[in-house]
Amino acid sequence: MSEKKLTSSRKHHLKSLMLSIAQSMLEAEAAEAEQEKKKYMEENCPPLSLPDSMQELQDLCKKLHQKIDVVDEERYDMAAKVTKCNKEIDELKIKVIDLKGKFKKPALRKVRMSADAMLQALLGSKHKVSMDLRANLKQVKKEVKEEEKEAVGDWRKNIEDKAGMDGRKKMFEAEA
Repeated sequence: MSEKKLTSSRKHHLKSLMLSIAQSMLEAEAAEAEQEKKKYMEENCPPLSLPDSMQELQDLCKKLHQKIDVVDEERYDMAAKVTKCNKEIDELKIKVIDLKGKFKKPALRKVRMSADAMLQALLGSKHKVSMDLRANLKQVKKEVKEEEKEAVGDWRKNIEDKAGMDGRKKMFEAEA
């Protein structure tokens, strides 16, 4: 059985039907939300009756302030929960991306920075630490080695000693 293609007029008709159904559903949801709002307000907010005396007005204001405080605390708690959940969602998204392995780490660039500037960047401007590496090193005095001055002596004398058969004999005996 071959599938027949829809004509453009049929497509437009179906599209308009879907849009009208969706619009009626949205209107029904809005009406339902409005009814829920009215019901909630009737349950939690009794009708306001203004008293005549000053003392009764003050008591009414105190009660209203207490209710405002309670609602404000609940709002703050809800906001804290929402931010916590958003952070968890972001962390989980990052984990999912890491598990997929499609995330490429950017190449790090070389930054020329002195040790003082690096410590200041890490610790903040509160801690001024000077990185003087030579301050803690031991002071070592160099020992001057005195070489034998005879070895440095006159080179002509050394040549004369090695000249002749006696000199060669001395050289071989010295090496052996």
